[in-house]
Amino acid sequence: MSESYTFYAATLGCKINQYETQALREVWVARGFKELDSAAEADFVLVNSCAVTAKAVSDVRSTVRQLHRANEAAQIVVTGCAAQVMGDELKELPGVTRIVPQDAKTSLKTWPELKEGMAEPENAFPDFAVTNYNRARAVVKVQDGCSHRCTYCIVPLTRGRSRSRSVADIVTEARTLLESGFKELILSGVNLRQFGRDLDGTPDFWDLVDELERALGKKWGGKARFRISSLEPGQLGEKALEVLGRSTMVAPQLHISLQSGSDSVLKRMGRGHYKTAPLLDFLDKLHSVWPVYGLGADILMGFPGETEEEFHETMAYIKAMPLTYAHVFPYSIRPGTVAATMSGQLEKQVKKERAKAVRDLIAEKKQAFLQKLVDEKLPQHVVLQSAEEKKGVSQFYTECYFDTLPFGVGLRDICTGTATEFEKGGLRVVAGEK
Repeated sequence: MSESYTFYAATLGCKINQYETQALREVWVARGFKELDSAAEADFVLVNSCAVTAKAVSDVRSTVRQLHRANEAAQIVVTGCAAQVMGDELKELPGVTRIVPQDAKTSLKTWPELKEGMAEPENAFPDFAVTNYNRARAVVKVQDGCSHRCTYCIVPLTRGRSRSRSVADIVTEARTLLESGFKELILSGVNLRQFGRDLDGTPDFWDLVDELERALGKKWGGKARFRISSLEPGQLGEKALEVLGRSTMVAPQLHISLQSGSDSVLKRMGRGHYKTAPLLDFLDKLHSVWPVYGLGADILMGFPGETEEEFHETMAYIKAMPLTYAHVFPYSIRPGTVAATMSGQLEKQVKKERAKAVRDLIAEKKQAFLQKLVDEKLPQHVVLQSAEEKKGVSQFYTECYFDTLPFGVGLRDICTGTATEFEKGGLRVVAGEK
């Protein structure tokens, strides 16, 4: 017998949260629930929360308040990372009727009959799967949690130790999504460096990419692509070059969890397992695999004790990197982490200024990269994210805008064209024939 609840889902934070919301959405719709486009008439509202920065937590609070104002009668259910570490505080927000910690998120599949304290076994990969996605590009979750405690990071407290999904399940889900019409799948995890350590045979992430290529490349190579969400510098060596060199499906773009360009800062961050110099060598060699590629990074500025010299080391390092974009954050204290009690906490204004200096440098690099794509007239293979706005994202992870589209091209399709100019942080592209 179907149930007639209506719901609205608000997802904050990372692609993993997006994936898990989609998994819940599919279960609820299969049970007869109806998803609404706004919270105004919903019986209950899901807030899938993030806690990675102080701003992320602030966004959770403001989102809950906005949703309650939109519908005071709705039951608001808060889950995710913020619910894991600050549930008592969030419980006091208006309209919140249930806090479901991150480690019990899968229990939401049986909403509203939830068992208090129901949590996933510590070593189990969370029981989520998707067959579709409500976006143009689909996420495939391959790993969860993190067993490496960086001194600034709250994620091990919110998502627990590293757990890997079986390679067979990943291949099956990827095949299902490709066959349902997706042309780009994002291989995503909390820490891809730790993928496979808990699986039989201990395959690493590059073994997974190789297996996906073997299973799917013959049919989908050149027709669809994988994008890798975020890698650590320590993963980038000869094996990575070999796997990327023979892949027909990985998009020519990488995103690196760099955090700092200063080895001494990295050591204080608890990231002394890699050095900055080898990464530059890898990126130089990568041009033999991908003559042109997009490159992003996560960069954290103003870490406790960061000196002027260390700041300038990071600036010089970023200048040397072939970055095309970056996510730059000023350090914010996360309760329960080692860095929260470190001496040498910097003034907010100093952190803000250093982050801005990095962002300005990245903006120059991005502009130069976009100009290169225009000057060299390189084909842009664009996954269409909005047919109405005629925009999408290229293989290099650049935003692209079309004036017109070939007849029959729609959402999720790959449309190929040539860049004519850059604007609005992206490229104006003239489409070729379908």
